[in-house]
Amino acid sequence: MKTRIKGIIPPIVTPFDADGVVDERMLRENIRFQLSRGVHGVCFGGSTGEGHTLTSDELVQIAEICVEEAGGRVPVVAGIITNSTRDAAQKAKRMAACGVDALQITPVHYLFKPDENATYSHFATLGDATDLPILIYNVIAWNYISPALLVRMMHDIPNVKGVKQSAGDLKLMADLLVSAPQDAIVLSAVDALLYPSFALGAHGTIAANPAALPGVCVALWDAMQAGNHQLATEIHVALLRFWNTISADNLPANVKHALHLQGVASGLPRAPMPATSAEQATRIQAQLQQVLKYDPYATATAA
Repeated sequence: MKTRIKGIIPPIVTPFDADGVVDERMLRENIRFQLSRGVHGVCFGGSTGEGHTLTSDELVQIAEICVEEAGGRVPVVAGIITNSTRDAAQKAKRMAACGVDALQITPVHYLFKPDENATYSHFATLGDATDLPILIYNVIAWNYISPALLVRMMHDIPNVKGVKQSAGDLKLMADLLVSAPQDAIVLSAVDALLYPSFALGAHGTIAANPAALPGVCVALWDAMQAGNHQLATEIHVALLRFWNTISADNLPANVKHALHLQGVASGLPRAPMPATSAEQATRIQAQLQQVLKYDPYATATAA
């Protein structure tokens, strides 16, 4: 891997206009905002980015913009959310041609769950389809991959370099960290547990809070690297309260609204997802005003 995947890697939102078309101007504005907050990488096409709604051509469009804006300063991770091994392999090849640094790929997420051998075969085929490092996005509730199978794939499939762990169980995170290969990348995607995940030794995060509050999350990471647990705990509490507000419903739309309140144009969610409700917007604004005080990069308070 050219650049180690670590630290705060926001899964950027995908700004759509009123017709559901990707808005390139707003996308670039979002990427530049993230980079201005000192993030350690950029991810697109994930859950927060409504990646399940994106066509292959839209993924290519977004990939090219992200790679151009990042300019080699930080790694770019491409999200792939699809139910077909064949489709995932085709998307992986197109992402490689765009110059991304790594892939974040979900297990199959439709109703019918493949067994462990089929899941292993799925990722082995993807490993053969591309030379890019693969991070398994372990988020699908009814197709959750056990630590044992994750470790097996990280040992056996050369391209499977790590996991983005999304279970709300620190025991699973701890098991992965002690059993994964020494060079594996274990990232936390549990917004409510970023601080304890970092304390256990997680190598970073790709999660919704970093997409909405990149500067605050970078401050949390920096506090942990400096061993300042008092400050890290304060930031954790503020981020947890913010997370409990935005995660109540309609998460991608709420992240977009939080960015809007910080002066970052983020567009609309893609139908059928509705925009943030007026009641939810009020709650988000109140929590945003409390948490942004921990953002050392912020130049203005929330609107």
